[in-house]
Amino acid sequence: MNPEKKEKRYQRLYIQVKDLIEKSSNNPFSNMSTALAVLHHKMDYFFWTGFYLLQNDRLQVGPYQGALACIDLKKNTGVCWSAINKNETIIVPDVHNFPGHIACDSRSRSEIVVPLRNKENKIVGVLDVDSSTLDSFDYTDAGWLEKFVGLVYEQGF
Repeated sequence: MNPEKKEKRYQRLYIQVKDLIEKSSNNPFSNMSTALAVLHHKMDYFFWTGFYLLQNDRLQVGPYQGALACIDLKKNTGVCWSAINKNETIIVPDVHNFPGHIACDSRSRSEIVVPLRNKENKIVGVLDVDSSTLDSFDYTDAGWLEKFVGLVYEQGF
């Protein structure tokens, strides 16, 4: 997808999700599920789209769209834990070249992970998006996915 088309698509989807959340949501899990459903089905290169949530110092699968997920991600291993430990979005062009990558589905080739923060700015999980093609994600994806993640706790939860 060319950068201009990608930017416009994200902008339309963001407005759609923000409107849905503002009109009817009363919890962050509904917000996660709504954002995931829209993104997963409207961004054609998204192969697996989901949240992993910190639960008692464990990173466990939350709402997602796609094939069966790993339930519990080994601490301090893989892209999701790296995003938490570095406190930043991570783009991986080729997951096979990422040390300690956790392969929940062998069809995954590239990945982007965005930290999820609550209203107190504490990391409570991550948004994890996989693609079945190499080098699918860029800074446009990072910027927009960070905005989508910001919607999860927007209502003051």
